[in-house]
Amino acid sequence: MADIASIRQDYTLQTLEEKDVNKDPIEQFSLWWDAAVASEVDEVNAMSLGTVNADGKPAVRIVLLKDFNEDGFVFYTNYNSDKGKEMAANENVAISFFWKELQRQVRIEGVVTKVSASVSDAYFATRPRASQIGAAASPQSNIITDRSLLESNVKSFEEKYENKQVPRPENWGGYLVAPSSIEFWQGRSSRLHDRILYTKTGADWAISRLAP
Repeated sequence: MADIASIRQDYTLQTLEEKDVNKDPIEQFSLWWDAAVASEVDEVNAMSLGTVNADGKPAVRIVLLKDFNEDGFVFYTNYNSDKGKEMAANENVAISFFWKELQRQVRIEGVVTKVSASVSDAYFATRPRASQIGAAASPQSNIITDRSLLESNVKSFEEKYENKQVPRPENWGGYLVAPSSIEFWQGRSSRLHDRILYTKTGADWAISRLAP
């Protein structure tokens, strides 16, 4: 077994200074996003989503970013999944990206709401047909006896919508995370990382440096 405690990497690629960041965190995220895409970061849109249920129990999983704009960050899932139920009970969530190829991390905290049905419909229409069928066929987060149930459901929906457009399931759609804080983390040598925090105050953003 590997000596886990000895696994470490010194980060020396880049720096992050207050004078170099955009005053708008979404614009700053866009700059880092473009750099990550250009660097061919693997699974660049994969992000951790943290939620808390009505009993205060936290949970985290990986989801995929599908859009971002001045309003926030958008992803899609089953409304009846565990995370859907948790977000219905507690609108406060956190998301994070780790782009190891650039030695960068972005942490976002905010409030989540559902996007409009029309936005969800428009995105669902762009998904591969197999993914559309999968969204309809899977009772996400529910306990099932075995995989044959999924395969049977898929076959049933394939037959039902043969030569037809697959409609978006009513229990599936998008969420928007409206940020209240965004932290940009740039790895630095000897664990003295650069951390720049944007905190929303009214319509404005305050910028601070955090100790690593």
